[in-house]
Amino acid sequence: MILSFLLLLKNFELVRGTFPIGSSYKIGQFAMPVFNESTNGHGLRFAVVSSRYNDFITEKLVQGACQCLEENGVASDDIDVFWCPGALEVPAVAARAMNHGRDGQQYDGIVCCGCVIRGETDHYTFVAGEAMRGIGALTLQAEVAMGNAVLTVENLQQAVARSGERSDNKGWEAALAALELANLFKLIGK
Repeated sequence: MILSFLLLLKNFELVRGTFPIGSSYKIGQFAMPVFNESTNGHGLRFAVVSSRYNDFITEKLVQGACQCLEENGVASDDIDVFWCPGALEVPAVAARAMNHGRDGQQYDGIVCCGCVIRGETDHYTFVAGEAMRGIGALTLQAEVAMGNAVLTVENLQQAVARSGERSDNKGWEAALAALELANLFKLIGK
């Protein structure tokens, strides 16, 4: 088995960049079709679900997510923002949005935002763990693309550093990931 892996590694060609859809990627003698994601949001509908707790951070995450979606072609009328009390409630609201959509139309993607900052008690561990577990479970069963921007940080400085502009904003990153997944899901088929 190790010998097979080493032979495969020897024949592996390292290629950087993106491949056009329909092209093939070659590893040794094997050519495989390539399916790339796209960040084209035209015609897609998204929900952004955020906790109000630590809103001085979560508002920036939501702004980053919405800005990313709009800059990639999602119409502002096709972005719904849902606020819930805290990070523990984010998975429940995201599940409801995933299952029901709005006006009878399912969302193509959901971006989850929140901020859990470690305190002096074990509360952080339980809230962060359960929020992530809930979002993770939704991601695996999702018929829609999910992006996760629930911050679980040690201190306020880390939260501020992750809620800045564009590439320093985890809301932006999660929205971009959800856009890519939404397009990939359409390519694969629901």
